[in-house]
Amino acid sequence: MKKILSVLSVILIVGILFVSCGKKEEVAKVVTSEAPAAEAKAAEPVKALLKVGMVTDAGTIDDKSFNQGTWEGILKAEKEGIITAKYLKPSGTTEADYLKEIGNLYDAGYHFIITPGFKFETAIFEAQDKWKDAKFVILDGEPHSADYSVFRIEDNVVGVYWAEQESGFLAGVAAALQIKKGEFGFIGGMEIPAVQKFNWGFQQGIKYANANLGTTIALKAENVIYQGSFDNVAAGQQIAASMYDKGVNVIFAAAGGVGVGAINEAKARATAGKSVWIIGVDVDQYPEGLLPNGKSIILTSAMKYLDRASYDMIKAELAGTFPGGEVLRLNAANDGIGIPVKNPNLSDEVQAQVAAMYQKLKSGEVKVADTQVAGLFK
Repeated sequence: MKKILSVLSVILIVGILFVSCGKKEEVAKVVTSEAPAAEAKAAEPVKALLKVGMVTDAGTIDDKSFNQGTWEGILKAEKEGIITAKYLKPSGTTEADYLKEIGNLYDAGYHFIITPGFKFETAIFEAQDKWKDAKFVILDGEPHSADYSVFRIEDNVVGVYWAEQESGFLAGVAAALQIKKGEFGFIGGMEIPAVQKFNWGFQQGIKYANANLGTTIALKAENVIYQGSFDNVAAGQQIAASMYDKGVNVIFAAAGGVGVGAINEAKARATAGKSVWIIGVDVDQYPEGLLPNGKSIILTSAMKYLDRASYDMIKAELAGTFPGGEVLRLNAANDGIGIPVKNPNLSDEVQAQVAAMYQKLKSGEVKVADTQVAGLFK
């Protein structure tokens, strides 16, 4: 009997071991079958985000104008999680200053660099050869030699221009329609083509409204002033004060920080009960003109969609369609310019009239010259 029990015990133990080994083998098979997938997943490289850099022109990224508009497009891309962004402010505004910061960005791994303003033209002319594996976007310009004898744009550069005259024209029409009768002025920063075109288009908009839309707006030669810089806030305020004292109702300030000074003067006067206005530039400057009562002294803004340009160039690079070697020209026909979609200080009727005018620009029915047109100054 004992022998039988011993035999049965041995058989039972062997059976348990056999089942146990079978289960271990199954587990091993499961683990082995999953291992390649896990290893493959771990081996997949994490795609690095595009590093986008910007070097500011005179002023900062919160200049309420050109630098800020450019930076906002870059920030939009960063907020979408498709890039990492960094900007550097040079110590000066010479070619050497710009090249130094471009080099600093490049050394930090930022090989897609956006530069706002014509002052970067000679720097990018040098940079396109020095950093051939980098990509550059220059807004309001194209690369050329310091003596203007050579204009050359390589495949790693895109230049972008706007039809500022069309944007200025729309703002002039809108302001004339809203005010109907009064006196306007213009404050420019540096007397460069982009600022001149804003001025010339603005004048043509006033002239068109007077001739075709029943307005009576005066613009005197003495009230068209180029201050000579984009960062002298105090000078902008002084020029605006002088114009308002002479009876000007509306000032179009295409002047960066100088324009900020004009906005400050208008806010001070409006707070004291005066009826004065500013037309903003480059971006929608309505928020910059807000008063304690919640209203703004920004009548409208002559916009060039800087944020859209910087954002679109980033998207093009990510899609493999960066238009290197090209100079792009943005206008009404390709929705590159305009006035803000929302204009709280313009009546619905005026906004409808301006929208109709925009369509005429878009179709080519109305054309705006990018040069000075005679016959407006009083």
